[in-house]
Amino acid sequence: MREELVTAGLLVIGDEILSGRTKDKNIGHIAEYLTGLGIDLSEVRVVPDIEAEIVAALNALRPRYTYVFTTGGIGPTHDDITADAVAKAFGVPIGHDPRAVALMRERFPTADLNEARMRMARIPQGADLVANPVSKAPGFWIGNVIVMAGVPSIMQSMLDEVAPKLATGARMLSETVRADCREGDIGTELGEIAKAHAEVLIGSYPFVDEVRGPNTNIVVRARDPARLEAAKAAVEAMLTQVRVRLAGA
Repeated sequence: MREELVTAGLLVIGDEILSGRTKDKNIGHIAEYLTGLGIDLSEVRVVPDIEAEIVAALNALRPRYTYVFTTGGIGPTHDDITADAVAKAFGVPIGHDPRAVALMRERFPTADLNEARMRMARIPQGADLVANPVSKAPGFWIGNVIVMAGVPSIMQSMLDEVAPKLATGARMLSETVRADCREGDIGTELGEIAKAHAEVLIGSYPFVDEVRGPNTNIVVRARDPARLEAAKAAVEAMLTQVRVRLAGA
């Protein structure tokens, strides 16, 4: 299935992220992964383990984007409340899903399937399961919301599982041009190029070159190869002029 523009929002759930105790490793991976599929990650929100906050964020994001991905909050402890919040957002019941229970029985002996572990088999009614090849406890997909674990290795395996089922759009192409100029030397000229090539995304990213000192990379992004090449050529021509001007100053 192909669409011209496919978008996504990401909801990161967890007090541990907001407190800084856990450093998020999922946002960058998801952004890069979705870009490779031709899906634009357009917004990321981080919310605490508070049901009302999760519900409000979901209901704000899901009508806005093709997909909403969530990470975190589907483990065995009392503060893992993502499944309940998703059920509430969709207005559906939640309970032990026989498919999820069967997966948990594959992973744990009956004696170890206590109340805490069985929490991971609670799925909102009507949801499809998202397989978890790492530890069996599934995520789920309901409507346009895809619920995944927060543990990076498990989240990545779940993303691999859902990827073949996602609608995809035209991939964003990207070219990087090394300016060999400081960002302030090219800001005005770059702004003029951006206006002339409105359907191309142009960004400047300063860095420090060990040899030259302050420097800038210019990144040009577009879905259309011809527009990308035209904007890149304009950037390169502008840089040539600026370097000549600076050399004569």
